[in-house]
Amino acid sequence: MSTGPVWIGIDAGKTNHHATAINSIGEVVWSKQVRNDQAAIETLIAKATDGEQVRWAVDLTNSYAALLLAVLGAAGQDVVYVPGRMVNTMTSTFGESKTDAKDALVIAQTARMRPDLTTVTTPPEQVAELARLTAHRADLAADWVRGVNRLRDLLGAIFPGLERALDHTQRSPLILLTGFATPGEVRDAGEDGLLAHLREHGAHRPSLAKITAAALEAAQAQTIVLPGEASTAVLVKRLAAKLLELDRERKDLDKTITGVFRSNPQAEIIESLPGMGPILGAEFLTVTGGDLAAFAHSGRLASYAGLAPVSKDSGRVSGNLRRPKRYNRRLRRVFYLAALSSIKADGPSRAFYGKKRGERMLHKQALLALARRLVDVLWALLRDGRLFERTAPVRPVAA
Repeated sequence: MSTGPVWIGIDAGKTNHHATAINSIGEVVWSKQVRNDQAAIETLIAKATDGEQVRWAVDLTNSYAALLLAVLGAAGQDVVYVPGRMVNTMTSTFGESKTDAKDALVIAQTARMRPDLTTVTTPPEQVAELARLTAHRADLAADWVRGVNRLRDLLGAIFPGLERALDHTQRSPLILLTGFATPGEVRDAGEDGLLAHLREHGAHRPSLAKITAAALEAAQAQTIVLPGEASTAVLVKRLAAKLLELDRERKDLDKTITGVFRSNPQAEIIESLPGMGPILGAEFLTVTGGDLAAFAHSGRLASYAGLAPVSKDSGRVSGNLRRPKRYNRRLRRVFYLAALSSIKADGPSRAFYGKKRGERMLHKQALLALARRLVDVLWALLRDGRLFERTAPVRPVAA
């Protein structure tokens, strides 16, 4: 047994974790590998807490560490998060070698020396569900972008005119490509064939004439057959079909996310903020855990989102501010996209953006300033439990 508190750093992994315990002066008390299994983790907790004051630290909060964090939470243990970048920085002070045991030691030493680390809490069931759904949506969005870029590359190699003429992020042009991907196929089908294919597969009816005319014009302008046209056309059709299916999956997922988000008691308040729809609202709940208790004031929330400057003073130089390097990228993206969306309609957001542009700010600078303002507004709305109003509420005057 050691005297004083014990810090336990855990280098989390998919199959096994490595735990290292150190005492108050940084000496290793014990170090062992633990299987990513409930019984094994519970045995570790029982061993660590036997007459000791224990503080836990982990370097991961993703799916690999989900069971570990759940068991620690169920046992009432306090856990802090040591970011991977911080671990990498600290590792260099302990030599160049890298092992799981050394990483666990670095995590424990960092937790011992840094009292300002973020405490890891088990999210509510609804927030955990939104976290999984929004993460999957991000994967689908990445697959969509990659697929559209690949489609344009393939189509540009055999039919560049059609690649330029249509927006292949829309469903109707993709429907066209599932049946016709070469100039010859478009010419052979003619206007009637193209229209029949588009109608049969549910293309947007008001845009049928425009899409058909653009495809025929591009086909008439290219009579030469480019190398590899036949096999490339097959790939284009298959990829267009996959993108259509991906689009349907993404829309179904958006409906699911919206339903889960709107069942949250704070959803109506969050969604009342200009630019903040159900998808961004779900991201906000996921990042903040659905609880603003950790943010004593709006400045804390803005700092977490990287929208509040930090000091950069040295010697006689003081009062300098710079952009932060450590912040939550997802939360910053939420408020940035909300600001971008809010200026599309008349209202206080567009007026504030216009004011900042009038102060000779660049577009991005004005958007970031608006995003910072939205942080203040949303924090106040959630604090007071009220919906956003275009005009500021009238506060009663004390007698």
